[in-house]
Amino acid sequence: MADQTQRDFTLDPADTERLANLAGPFDGHLRQIELRLGVEIANRGNVFRVSGPDDKTVSRVERLLRDLYEEAAGETFDSNAINLRLNEANVDRAGDTTPQDVAIRVKRGTIRGRGANQAKYLHAIATHDINFGVGPAGTGKTFLAVAMAVEALNESRVQRLVLVRPAVEAGEKLGFLPGDLSQKVDPYLRPLYDALYEMLGVEKVLKLLERNVIEIAPLAYMRGRTLNDAFVILDEAQNTTIEQMKMFLTRLGFGSTAVVTGDMTQIDLPRHVKSGLKDAIEVLRDVGGVSFTFFEARDVVRHPLVARIVDAYDRRDADAVEPAAG
Repeated sequence: MADQTQRDFTLDPADTERLANLAGPFDGHLRQIELRLGVEIANRGNVFRVSGPDDKTVSRVERLLRDLYEEAAGETFDSNAINLRLNEANVDRAGDTTPQDVAIRVKRGTIRGRGANQAKYLHAIATHDINFGVGPAGTGKTFLAVAMAVEALNESRVQRLVLVRPAVEAGEKLGFLPGDLSQKVDPYLRPLYDALYEMLGVEKVLKLLERNVIEIAPLAYMRGRTLNDAFVILDEAQNTTIEQMKMFLTRLGFGSTAVVTGDMTQIDLPRHVKSGLKDAIEVLRDVGGVSFTFFEARDVVRHPLVARIVDAYDRRDADAVEPAAG
């Protein structure tokens, strides 16, 4: 980090348990503070160094860490408690709008965002409870969300993953399909399985599914539930109705993160039904704690021909809505 202000300080008294409570599993609490405030925190034992964009930000982070360390003697922290303390302290990132790089550690190695929009998306998921990723196929919306979910599970920041899709082709009337629940919904959820297999390996995914640590379900089965300490992904959200989207967003409990992904050009709903994703973008754009990342054809990371195909369709659609001359 160039042109940074640094400050070294010691948290007294030295106490291994308090330090572990403050830092969190795999330093997850410190990372949460770093991402929220745009700083870097390093420590050796109870000696800390904070690096940030200016002296004011660094001073506020030092004060926050001192307060948290004091509280750590009598309270066990989790990511939700840290988030509440950050909200109460009313501290946020400095004016720098460049998202801090988020590196995701999974079975296949380390995953980083390709390009500014993917980097912004990963940072938003790390720092917001509800996130929307909207754009064409191949931009990494679902893949990166699953990667963030797997990392959160691996680092014990959540207790389970819940991956959801609307089963639009069956009109959510899954009872008319043959087989048990798994067989009924598998065709709609296959892209989520594929991403999980790549992140964790088939064997581990199957074990986690058996233990219900990973749950993959149609949207219709979310009604009436509250999801605490979970990472929840709603994929293909353009095919939700307004009522379904509201139902899904209000399932979120304490210590949970939700990511909603969709492509507004791939709506399969009846023409007279408004997409719940489109409605949510209009209603929630200015709601604090909700992030939106909008991807474009240039963000496509599949075969380069895919980006050109998306562009060609976009141009055709734009020409179709232009008024005729004369």
